[in-house]
Amino acid sequence: MRGKSSFISRNATRYTLLCPSLLAFFTSYATAAPIVGGNVTINGGTPERWDLSQSATLTVNGAQTLSITADSSTLNVNTGSTTQQISARNGSNVNLSGATVSGVGGLAAVLLTNSDATIDNSTITGNRLGLQAVREIGTQTGSRVTVTGKSTISGVAGGALVSAYSNLDVTDSTIQGTGATSYGIRLRSGQATATRSTIVGGQEGVIIDLDPNDVQPAVLNLENSTVQGMTGSAILVDFANAATSTATISLSNSQLLAGNDTLLDVRGGANTSMIVSGSTLTGNIVTEQGSTTKLTLQNNSVLTGRLQNVASTTINDSSKWVLVGNSDVDKLTLNNGGSVVFGADNAFYQLNVNSLSGNGRFVMGTNFATGQTDVLNVIGTASGNHELLIASSGVDPAAGQPIRVVQTAGGDAQFFLNKAVDLGTYSYGLAKSGNDWILDPSTRTVSPGARSVRALFNTASTIGLAELTSLRTRMGELRFNGGKAGAWGRTYANKYNIADASGVGYQQTQQGFTLGADMAVGDGPWLVGVMAGHSQSELNLNAGTSGHVDSYYLGTYATWLDPRTGYYFDGVLKANRFRNEAKVGLSDGGRAKGDYDNSGLGGSIEFGRHIRLANGNFLEPFTQWSAMVIQGKDFSLDNDLQAEGDRSYSFIGKVGATAGRNIELGQGRVLQPYLRAAWAHEFAKNNEVQVNNNVFKNNLSGDRLELGTGVAVAMTQNFHMHADFDYSSGRHIEQPFGVNFGVRYEW
Repeated sequence: MRGKSSFISRNATRYTLLCPSLLAFFTSYATAAPIVGGNVTINGGTPERWDLSQSATLTVNGAQTLSITADSSTLNVNTGSTTQQISARNGSNVNLSGATVSGVGGLAAVLLTNSDATIDNSTITGNRLGLQAVREIGTQTGSRVTVTGKSTISGVAGGALVSAYSNLDVTDSTIQGTGATSYGIRLRSGQATATRSTIVGGQEGVIIDLDPNDVQPAVLNLENSTVQGMTGSAILVDFANAATSTATISLSNSQLLAGNDTLLDVRGGANTSMIVSGSTLTGNIVTEQGSTTKLTLQNNSVLTGRLQNVASTTINDSSKWVLVGNSDVDKLTLNNGGSVVFGADNAFYQLNVNSLSGNGRFVMGTNFATGQTDVLNVIGTASGNHELLIASSGVDPAAGQPIRVVQTAGGDAQFFLNKAVDLGTYSYGLAKSGNDWILDPSTRTVSPGARSVRALFNTASTIGLAELTSLRTRMGELRFNGGKAGAWGRTYANKYNIADASGVGYQQTQQGFTLGADMAVGDGPWLVGVMAGHSQSELNLNAGTSGHVDSYYLGTYATWLDPRTGYYFDGVLKANRFRNEAKVGLSDGGRAKGDYDNSGLGGSIEFGRHIRLANGNFLEPFTQWSAMVIQGKDFSLDNDLQAEGDRSYSFIGKVGATAGRNIELGQGRVLQPYLRAAWAHEFAKNNEVQVNNNVFKNNLSGDRLELGTGVAVAMTQNFHMHADFDYSSGRHIEQPFGVNFGVRYEW
């Protein structure tokens, strides 16, 4: 190219630059370099410096060059090409595609002054800055840079610097400062947008300060991107009290990482707004006195950290701020499900707010073993409607003491609980006291945790009631063959509704089976046998609280039948092992659980007479007496609620009658439908349960009316079937249904 004098000369070129240092930089490269005044393409050859005169175009294809300067010109550096510093001014266009730029001197590897650049899939490395997009003094047309295609821009002092009126748009790329005190991007009243990109600084990730010659608002937009300050803040805004301006920062599905735990540090009289959307951040936002920060969390964003001297915080759209220490906010606004979470379960903080408005939620906690609690303190006026979601506890508060959770200096704010707060034995409602809001002991009700353990201690009696059934529902109609020895089995299902008046209300659904076998004793009408079975009971106490009991039992029985007189006697002795589990739905949405094993011993005796009437009809009056004793037990839920159940008892007396008819079907088959009615009375009452040393009495005593119907069928001489359906209703207990199906084979 040196021999083509038609468009090449060695004249030095003078430029009007941003500062004297830039003038020296350009001048050093304007000497002894080819000056391009037309269109030139380089495909190889010895690396040289190049100066592009106005309207020139230089294209580098797979070649190497030294530094290149462009004045109102176009530079294209294509795949496989390598250059040293690139400097462009006066509306030049720089296009880098698959290129490598290595800056060995000067301010930046790529320096743009009132020029535009497109950088795609390229690597730019500077021994000071990687990229500088600036303007000439006195102009309002800065530089525009678009970076795409997994490009990497790095520099020892910083990755990129952007001045006022200049813009940097980065997509799918990395901008990095590699030195210990470096930054990723510095916006000197400039604007930058990063999409799916990473910005890293050895100290700060992004620095926002003022253009010393023309102060303009600075803008930083992050979308699906990461900004990291390795040892310092993720973003530092510092106007050095030189002028009044603004910095606007927006994050969408992005993250900030800080070596000093400060995500945003605002200093020097800066006015900063940060809008966080769909992002999860962990770290602090710190504002120096004399500066102003306005923070908005929206679109399910989460910020876990400390806010220091933040002028206003707005939390929208189910977003939340999680405190990590006592905090102060001047103006707090909650909208559309926005919430403030008072830290971890084992830490308690106070939030001081000068002004509260909107409609939101405060998630708070208490520890009544230590007397600690979270507190919302509104120093000024409070307005709006706000839910308090207070962490539940298995520990009781100090007896009779209200718990102050909100303090205000006035205003028309309303605070409410969607559920009473579960605190040990009782649940507490919210009440207003002056300008404050307290958990009021006068509103207490028995907590779901206390109800669940009381129900478990109460359940063994109803389980035993179903397992200690009458002779007919256990083995069907023995009188078909005079009480011969045999084997039998039955399956059953029952439902019980326990009334609140018993001390604790719940619904119990039970299902199980029993197997048994017996043999005749001597020549008399006695049968003795053994039986074993298992049942499962599910307890429903509503609001997500439930219980489960597995019952395993073994027993023996003796039955006497006199076919001549119709008298009969039946006795059962049974031992149980219970496996009890409680699952408690708590007011704060959490769950508590606990389990224990205990044993029981029960028995029943039944005496009656089978009276034959005309036409195959019969009447069978009877009485049955059953008793059960259940082992007491101490256990706890995993939220520290303590329960002590004393030994409990059940003693039921019953009188009634069964009326039915034997219908001969021929060939030895007999159909026996029947109806049954009985009056029963539970004598045991005041079975004691203690929850956190609070004494309760479980009481199922009282009268009950029992109704039943069924059918027994002799299918053959030796094989019988039966089905039985029951209903009962009493003062404290109702059995909406009981179903029993069984078979018996005699030999």
